[in-house]
Amino acid sequence: MTNNAEDLTRTTPEERVYQRSVSTITWQMMAVCALLFVIGGAVILAFVFWQSNPAELAKPRQDNEIEVRIDPGEFAFALLLLIAGAAICSGITARLIAKRAVRPIDEAFRLQRRFVADVSHELRTPLAVLGARTQQLELLTVKDDPRYEIVQALRADTRIMSEVVTSMLEAAARGEHSEGSAKLESTIASVVADMVAIAKTQGVIIESDAAPAFVALPEAQLRRALIALLDNAIQHSPVGSTVRVTGERMREHAVVTVADQGGGIQGIDHRAVFTRFAYGNDTPGAARRKSNNLGIGLALVQELCLSHGGDVRVATSGPQGTVFEMTLPLAGTTKAER
Repeated sequence: MTNNAEDLTRTTPEERVYQRSVSTITWQMMAVCALLFVIGGAVILAFVFWQSNPAELAKPRQDNEIEVRIDPGEFAFALLLLIAGAAICSGITARLIAKRAVRPIDEAFRLQRRFVADVSHELRTPLAVLGARTQQLELLTVKDDPRYEIVQALRADTRIMSEVVTSMLEAAARGEHSEGSAKLESTIASVVADMVAIAKTQGVIIESDAAPAFVALPEAQLRRALIALLDNAIQHSPVGSTVRVTGERMREHAVVTVADQGGGIQGIDHRAVFTRFAYGNDTPGAARRKSNNLGIGLALVQELCLSHGGDVRVATSGPQGTVFEMTLPLAGTTKAER
């Protein structure tokens, strides 16, 4: 608990971005203010030199005029000091203003991190209890019992939930995603096996086909991305249709596609579907579970992909269905190469 609290006080990559933003705003405002003072000083200096030319000096002084003699060198030096002082003062002022402007964003991010950390931490104990009870239930169930496989699946699901919560807690503590790799073929097969139960209740069929590959993404986070894409596809699929998941290994990356047979993305730009809380129009006949439609899943997929050097996009979308394409970098080495 102490380590987590200490981690939350460390400077995270996002906070360093905020700090760089403050510095950038400061330097930009200093540059603008210095440029304005330089232009103004140049105009004044040009006017002084113009008034100091021999033709102007040779004019007889009128009774209503006051003659002031200024040394051009001393005046230019004083003007430079004025410009430098004004630039420094404007820089200090700009930094204070920038820090004050960015502070609410920084504080909001800190509160978000603490909220995720607190929720993840509080969920760990109930999940640990649930895991222990499923283990006891597995020991009490004989292997010949038809319910034995369901109990095993329940225990595996509990373990996966614990890993996801732990991953969220670590990400909130460090402010960054953990490193690791996952076997694409087995992870896709495992996720599909878990999502089949949900798909059946919606009258949707899931098919999968994946090539052997290791991707540079921890298994828990790859599962989260796949589950979000599959859940989205099931929600927008008509009863009796098929959702197909494929995984291909390219030269330097792996490509995962999730294709449904719904009516396509409607009422929202394709790029906007990865925005949090974004909603499109319901597809007629789709098995949409509105209670779970929070507009977060696709945004989560994009964040996970981008944070590990990958990407996700809408490959195609139309009346015949939508295809999401997730590109993930391959791990440095695979077990087949060792």
